[in-house]
Amino acid sequence: MKLDELLTSRRISFERLHHRPAYTAQRMAQLLHVPGQEVAKTVLLRTDEGYVMSVLPANYQVDLEQVRQCLGAEWVQLASEAEMDRLFPDCERGAMPPFGSLYHLQTLVDDSLAEDDQIVFEAQNHEEAIRMAYCDYEALEHPRKGHFAHKC
Repeated sequence: MKLDELLTSRRISFERLHHRPAYTAQRMAQLLHVPGQEVAKTVLLRTDEGYVMSVLPANYQVDLEQVRQCLGAEWVQLASEAEMDRLFPDCERGAMPPFGSLYHLQTLVDDSLAEDDQIVFEAQNHEEAIRMAYCDYEALEHPRKGHFAHKC
């Protein structure tokens, strides 16, 4: 199921934002004139128990050791581009939306992202974004929350 179909079927209010191609969350934030704190970037991780979609503000970095502790995992690594291509065939490389449930993956959200009323994220390609209320995102996705990122 495509992301917009999911949001529409659940009657979630969202806004589609078009922009010039952007290949990083920080660049997308600049093009859309949105603070990096409000842009949710998705980082695919591989753990001893499988893949996890981590979601954090664009101006933050993942701390793999903190993710490991948060999940109680033995080890955590960044997934490869080939793994992203395989797991997200309907997305341009690196443009995964923060909905692990669409791909049967656990979603882990950094606490700092929950501080904002709205979030903006890539809509499965590098030229569109979606803006929606964070509370709607959380109610739909039911992500696990934790502290695993720090400002760049």
